[in-house]
Amino acid sequence: MADKLKDLLARCKCGVFLTVNQHRDYYETAENTLDEAQGYECPPEIDADVRRVMIETDTIIRIQFYPRTPSSSYEIWHHDLDAALDEALACFD
Repeated sequence: MADKLKDLLARCKCGVFLTVNQHRDYYETAENTLDEAQGYECPPEIDADVRRVMIETDTIIRIQFYPRTPSSSYEIWHHDLDAALDEALACFD
């Protein structure tokens, strides 16, 4: 997993941001946070099974990264850091 994070950092020309369970800092549930995210201008695309596990485990891992410019980013939301890193790295293929 550490190698995947190092790879992501090396490939990005701009920032990489990782947050884990930030919703808990505000006494929010994963379900409520995911529902609110659907109102974003560009809501995250989350597979139904991934969303279900995020809610069951009350776990939200979010990776936002800027591979080429400071104005173009990707966001990955998941319950598993290793899988989130795989998805992020797949954006370079």
